[in-house]
Amino acid sequence: MIPHTAMVLAAGLGTRMRPLTNDRPKALVTVGGKTLIDHNLDRLVAAGVKRAVVNVHAFADLLEAHLQRRADIEIVISDERAQLMETGGGIRQARPLLGDDPIIVCNIDSVWEEWNGSALTRLAYSFNPAKSSAKLMLAQMDQCLGFEGAGDFFMDEGGKLSFRDDAPSAPWAYTGAQIIDPRIVDEEPLEPFGFMRIWRRLQSEGRLHGAPLGGFWMHVGDPQAREQAEARLARAA
Repeated sequence: MIPHTAMVLAAGLGTRMRPLTNDRPKALVTVGGKTLIDHNLDRLVAAGVKRAVVNVHAFADLLEAHLQRRADIEIVISDERAQLMETGGGIRQARPLLGDDPIIVCNIDSVWEEWNGSALTRLAYSFNPAKSSAKLMLAQMDQCLGFEGAGDFFMDEGGKLSFRDDAPSAPWAYTGAQIIDPRIVDEEPLEPFGFMRIWRRLQSEGRLHGAPLGGFWMHVGDPQAREQAEARLARAA
């Protein structure tokens, strides 16, 4: 089942992307002639999502004005002008806007190639709320760029995830897209916090799962990664 609603995490300060974010939010940095947020929204629309909750903080007015141009998806703003809530806190603050059905959550700095149709569609149809509360879209470590690290997760044959922790490396990297039961944040305090807190709890309960992207992931977190992503997209055009 394709979720009706998604949340796009677009409130970050984008400090690693400077100087490109000196006059705009990271969401409005362009890659391959398209803003990062439009890359995400286009993927959501292609998957059949009808409504996107977008949190805003840095250069919020600019971002809201840009989003008003979208006529193909309903946009709802979660306002974090007063306080940046981080990834977990942002979802917690937006909770009244999200409903109780599963939602897709996307980080703003992810762009990917899809080799077998919509990766978000596959992720959504593979999500089973009876056994999982969050399912993460993962890239193989040899199929990504702009990612600094030695991998995030191990995944067993059933899709259950475990963290790399002290292991020297792990084969899977989180792409910044996941499908969740939004009720998993209901018991969290309304405060800034990272979503890792939620993942750790779900993993201990056996309710954290993953699924392969089936494509090439580009983490566009700084100007160098943006240049690399633009070069790859240009070659593929």
